[in-house]
This record gives sequence, C-alpha cells and structure tokens, in this order.
Amino acid sequence: MPTFERIISLFLRARLWLGKKRYPTFLGPSVVRVSKTRLIKGPCQSPELEGLRYVAQHTSIPVPKVHRTYRVDGCLYIEMEYIPGNTLQAAWIGNTLSPEEKQAIVQELAAYIDQLRALEPSQKEVVASAELGPCLDYRVGFDSFGEGVTRCHTRQYRSCFSHADLCARNVIVRDRKIAAIVDWQFAGWYPEYWEYTKAHYGLLNMPDWYSEFKDVVTRYDDELDAEHALWERLNQPGEALRMALEDG
Repeated sequence: MPTFERIISLFLRARLWLGKKRYPTFLGPSVVRVSKTRLIKGPCQSPELEGLRYVAQHTSIPVPKVHRTYRVDGCLYIEMEYIPGNTLQAAWIGNTLSPEEKQAIVQELAAYIDQLRALEPSQKEVVASAELGPCLDYRVGFDSFGEGVTRCHTRQYRSCFSHADLCARNVIVRDRKIAAIVDWQFAGWYPEYWEYTKAHYGLLNMPDWYSEFKDVVTRYDDELDAEHALWERLNQPGEALRMALEDG
C-alpha cells in the first residue's frame, strides 16, 4: 500500500475507533458517529453515494450532506452529516405521534416521493444507479413464475428514480416532521412500481403505517401481488410481513 493510502487508512480507522468510544449508541452495523455533527458509513457501495448526491442536487428532499469520501482497501466510506432525531419507526411504534401527526408525516413523505417520480433519466426504460451504473438491490432471485408475475413483468413501465427501501426506519423525524430520509444504498432508476412494492418488503408489523402509505401514493396492487408471489417462492422478508399483517 502506498504511503498516502496507508496514512488515510490509519486516519480513518482512528476516527472510527474514537467515534465508537465517544458515541457508543448503535446507529447501524456499518455506521459510526464520529462527532456531534458527522458520521461515517462504510463499507458502502457506489449507488449510495450517487443517490445522495443526485437527490441533493435535483430535489428539496432532506438528505444527509456528504462531506467527504474515503477509499480504503478498495472499499468506499462516506463521511456525512449526522441528523439528530428519531426514526419514524420508533416514533410510530412508541405512540409518540397522534393520528393527525402520523397522517401529516406520511403526506410529507408522499410529496417527496412525487419529487423523485418527476425526475427523468437520460435513458428511457433503464434500471441503473443514479449515474446509470450498476444498481444494488437485494430483492432478486431465480425461480419459475406464475401467470400473474409473468403478466406484470411483460408490461412496459417508465423508469422512475426510487429510494427503493422507503420504510419507516429510514425516515428521521424531529419536532414531528421529517428531518431526513437516509440509507440510499439501493437508490436508482427502477420500474415505476418499484418504490411502492419495495416499501412493503420489510419485516415490521405496522399495519396502520401501510394503510396510511397506500392512501397517499400511486398504488400498484397487481405488481405488489406479483411481488408477494415471488417473495413466497424465494422465502424473502416481504412474504413474512404479508402473512403477519393478514394474521393480525
């Protein structure tokens, strides 16, 4: 390793070590708060950095500001703004929000989704990262498909920019408003239904969250049914959530 890279590596590791000592609160498996106003996330994939920068440049959606990046041993680390607040998931489950406040936050989120859907890629019908490189999404698999899945997947869809993991744990709230939307690792250009179906991919049983969400966004229920069929075949998280909601 060249001397400069070795110095950067040592500097980064020291900051991460000190950050863990000074700010032991768990923010995620790859996130370390390193000061009052900053955190470092990594290793990351390029789509997350591309997504953060693209959304900050082209929308008014509140996202953490990127301060600098590091490349260490071929891995990307992003130093970004620390956003104080609670996750919407914690606030929602903890009953710290009134029904009216929940509804207002979901309306606010829907307006941000509208901004993403208004963006146009430079290539039509593309599935790619923000900068049209390879995208990242764990919702993949290989199996035979039923008729409903095949019918949906042979339709033509326009490509929309999507967060692609828009669940309550990735929304930071403060003073009963959205302070930031975080975790853009899957962000990119996807078929127009992707934001809606991926929003149902989590494991948390929050039926009123999903009902509120469905009331304010463009719905793709055929596509969601097709996704449920795939999740069941592939033993993926969204199917467990669907069964929990139905049992509840």
